Amino acid sequence: MKKKILITGGTGLIGSRMIETFDPEEYSFNILTRSKKQNFGNVHYFQWDLDEMTLDRKALQDVDTIISLAGAGIADKRWTEHRKKVLIESRVKGNTLIAKSLKESGISVNTIICASAIGYYGDRGAEVLTADSAPAKEGFLTECSVLWEDSALALKPFANRHSILRIGIVLSTKGGALEKMLLPLRIGTSGYFGNGNQYYSWIHIDDLVNVIRTIEKNKAYQGIFNGVNENPLPLKTFAKRIKNTYLPVAIAMPIPTFALKLAMGEMTNMLTNSTRVMPDKLTSLGFKFQYNDLQKAVNDLVKRKI
Repeated sequence: MKKKILITGGTGLIGSRMIETFDPEEYSFNILTRSKKQNFGNVHYFQWDLDEMTLDRKALQDVDTIISLAGAGIADKRWTEHRKKVLIESRVKGNTLIAKSLKESGISVNTIICASAIGYYGDRGAEVLTADSAPAKEGFLTECSVLWEDSALALKPFANRHSILRIGIVLSTKGGALEKMLLPLRIGTSGYFGNGNQYYSWIHIDDLVNVIRTIEKNKAYQGIFNGVNENPLPLKTFAKRIKNTYLPVAIAMPIPTFALKLAMGEMTNMLTNSTRVMPDKLTSLGFKFQYNDLQKAVNDLVKRKI
């Protein structure tokens, strides 16, 4: 019998790749979405409304695993006070609604996996950060991540196993940071922000999906994990490593921080913060990353268009 997985944020970058790559003979998916969508294959859509705090309870029936990924795009719009409220509420309310619905329905599941972000750690320079490292003392990304994790912990009583996955920069050609970084590479330039010394902790999208699959399958995986690979890089190095993705001759060049601040305001912190995160708990359990080399990871993504 197929395992049934309920996903919030299932139409986003990570959820979509999960649906593409999880074995359809082993899994079926219930996807919570704001708008009505047509079911297909092993994928069924159910509506929810975070403003009204309602969801179709049929989505919870016979579910083995819940994977909570929902949240408005952190880099989609300038961080006004209203936008920051949206970013927090789109994450917190989703988990709160799932917890409320499980409690009222008297339902528990085998496994719950909740997304968080390495923004939890804030701007930490070259400090090596593990899953046991404390959050930063200030900053919007930290505030958002801490509140997100608090809401995720409210789901713990409804599962035999509960995990939180602090996700780094997810590399894909279909969205996220890499998609934007690849655009100037077609004309031979690769940009980095400020002095380029800030660490970027990244992960190939298929490695991330494999992390989620491994947590879902393996009972030893529970608690807090960092969803990054073993090779965080200073941004200047990152820019140099990918500069020849399309052209044999290209340059890596700085983008002044003041120009970023004029264009993006407080959201600049997302690009200039240094977060050197290690996947310590994953590797201690024996998880193997397929893509630790940045150039090979990007070449693979571009070649396969994923």
